[in-house]
Amino acid sequence: MTLGSAVYHPSMESLFRFHAPPGPCGYLPEQTWQLEYDYVARITPDEYMDRLRAGWRRFGRSLFHNRCPACTSCRSLRVIVAEFHPNRSQRRCWNNNAGAVDVRIGRPSVTRAKLELYDRYHAFQSQSKGWPLHPAKDAASYAESFVDNPFPTQEWCYYVDDRLVGLGYVDDLPGAMSAIYFFYDPDERHRALGTFNVLSVIEAAKQRGIPHVYLGYYVQGSRSMEYKATFAPNQILTPNGEWHDFRGLDFDP
Repeated sequence: MTLGSAVYHPSMESLFRFHAPPGPCGYLPEQTWQLEYDYVARITPDEYMDRLRAGWRRFGRSLFHNRCPACTSCRSLRVIVAEFHPNRSQRRCWNNNAGAVDVRIGRPSVTRAKLELYDRYHAFQSQSKGWPLHPAKDAASYAESFVDNPFPTQEWCYYVDDRLVGLGYVDDLPGAMSAIYFFYDPDERHRALGTFNVLSVIEAAKQRGIPHVYLGYYVQGSRSMEYKATFAPNQILTPNGEWHDFRGLDFDP
């Protein structure tokens, strides 16, 4: 909206905010988790950056963070881009995929190939890692999670011989990039595409002088979440709201 010669950017508008009922934790089954949600009609990248620094995440217009009654294991983690140095397995992953996997960055959209890839990935994770069974994703719910965003979001598509094998969503924010979600073809798991995606986002941030890449929650004891600490050096958000150094370059997982 333009007012005279000035450009007006509307600030955040929250439609409703609530705490979900406590339930079994999806990361640590012996724990109870509870999430606070804030569903927004609009929020600027700068405003969301403030939320991200405070430990919030989002899918589409639904912002959330943990409000667990007796556990603080979920910690937001960010990589210090300028100091990042890949470990041996990460270097091997990069060398195996760079040039063989085509990365295309564009605007989010819904296609049958993306829906099928999403469903195959979650079926495999349920079978191999004990994730909760996930119903088939329809176009509307997929769009709500990944396409209908309050500000522009990047869609990173990974192809092998023009076949979609991985897909990630990334927020490009003031002073940071944030990896929202990634899924891949289980038949291509030998490529470690999840690692390659994170390395690709870190490399993009490095090329642009962006200081941090946010990787979501690190959860000690969760097979699906502990790997994030291997991208070092990094920092985690403490329960008192301060960012502290976590894993350094000497970290050996």
